[in-house]
Amino acid sequence: MIIISSGIYLHSQNSYSMEEALKVLKMIEKVETAQMENRRSGLSQVEVTESEFNSYISYRIDTEGEEIMRGLQFKFLNKNKVEGKIYIDLRGQNLPSILKPEMNIFFSAEIETDHGAVRMDVEDLFIENRKVMPAVLDLIIAISAKLTGEEVTSIDDWYELPFGIKEIVINPGKAIFYY
Repeated sequence: MIIISSGIYLHSQNSYSMEEALKVLKMIEKVETAQMENRRSGLSQVEVTESEFNSYISYRIDTEGEEIMRGLQFKFLNKNKVEGKIYIDLRGQNLPSILKPEMNIFFSAEIETDHGAVRMDVEDLFIENRKVMPAVLDLIIAISAKLTGEEVTSIDDWYELPFGIKEIVINPGKAIFYY
């Protein structure tokens, strides 16, 4: 890990602000505490900037020792639309010939939430500069799951939102999490 005086940390493919990552961790703690107290009427919200969210994701990738997905960045657009980049490192693995050991995956998607669950409706998907079907990403997810001993999932799956979050609204540069 390389530490730059401005508070930006560099590790593998990720550069992020530790200050921003810690800010998001404090927001998560606030949401968890509110869920345990359960004295609220109606929904509360926290707002996270795109930069803070990306710092948090990079921090998690680094601290959890992610071996395959080495980088993930989001760009928040209007009306729950996002664009993103995933850096995958499968060097040293026995791969199908259609996959390279190192890949940059680019996507555009709509974030959908429903009763405390979330999924990404992928609209466009590229590996490097080549447009591919979402099934290719499912193949990468399956290979990763097999290598790490985790359950195989799909890009189309719904996932339970953590920390009692009920809904996410994405706007340019920020996301609002309702809990």
